[in-house]
Amino acid sequence: MQNFISHNGNFLLSDDPVITTNNRSFRYGDALFETIRIANYNPQFLKEHLQRLFNGMKVLKMEMNPLFNETYIEHAILELAQKNNIISDGRARLTVYRNEGGLYAPNDNKVSFVLEVYPIEEKNFMLNSKGYTVDLFTEFKKAQNALSSIKSANSAIYVMAGINKIQQQLDECLLLNDKHHIIEAISSNIFAVKNGVLYTPPVSDGCVDGVMRKKIIEIAQANKIAVYEISIMQNVLLGADEFFLTNTISGIRWVVAYKQKRYFNDTSKKLTDKLNEYIAV
Repeated sequence: MQNFISHNGNFLLSDDPVITTNNRSFRYGDALFETIRIANYNPQFLKEHLQRLFNGMKVLKMEMNPLFNETYIEHAILELAQKNNIISDGRARLTVYRNEGGLYAPNDNKVSFVLEVYPIEEKNFMLNSKGYTVDLFTEFKKAQNALSSIKSANSAIYVMAGINKIQQQLDECLLLNDKHHIIEAISSNIFAVKNGVLYTPPVSDGCVDGVMRKKIIEIAQANKIAVYEISIMQNVLLGADEFFLTNTISGIRWVVAYKQKRYFNDTSKKLTDKLNEYIAV
C-alpha cells in the first residue's frame, strides 16, 4: 500500500525525494519536530505540541507563518491520515526546517514543513506487560540551556545513547546533564515514585519539555497525587518504589530494573487508566 506525506501542504509519495543536499536540516540539524499521537482519529494534545513547537521556533529565530496554526495543522494531519487509510490510531511527525541558503548563518529565517502519518496497531495507551531494563549513558552529558528543552533535529547525543542501548542490550538509556543529574531517557521523560509521591526532573535541568510529562503531572495532581520537580540523582532512583518513562506515543512505560534495583508498577497502571480516560475522543 502506498503511503503519502505532506510537504508544505502538497501530497507526495513517502519515497519521493523531498529535500536536496542544501537542506539546512540535513546539513546542520537546523530543524524542529513534534511527534503527535492520533487516538480515535483525533490528534492528541495538539495545542500543547504546537505551543512547544512555536516556542522552539522562537528560540531558533525561525519566522512564523500566520497560517501555521492549530486549525491548519489539525486539518493537515487528519487529511493525510485519511489519505493513508488510518481510521483510528496512528502517529504523526511534523518537521519544521529553515529553508536552504547560507552556511551556518542562514540567508533568511523562512521555514518549510514535512508531515508524516503512520498507523499504530494499539488502541489508546497500553502499559507494557514486561518492564524495561535501563541504565545510565555516561559518554556524553547534555547541556542546560534554552536549546535543551526543545525537540531539535540536532539529536547526536540521543543517537549515541541509542547505540549504547543496543550495545548494552538495554530497553532504554538514561541521560545526564553536566552536573551529573539524571534528566531523561532517549525518547522519554522520567518519573520516580516513592510512598505514592511522584518526582521528576525540572525542565531547567536540561530535559525535553515533554507534552506527556505535563499531562501526567496534570492528571496526577487532579487525582490528589503529589508531584515534585527535583534534580534526580542516582540515590533517588535506587530509593524509589517505582520508576516509569513517558512520551506522547507510548504514554507510560514502567521500568522493572535499574542496576540492582527492582520496581513495582502500581502507579503506572493507575495513571495509564486515567490517561485513557483523559484523551480526546
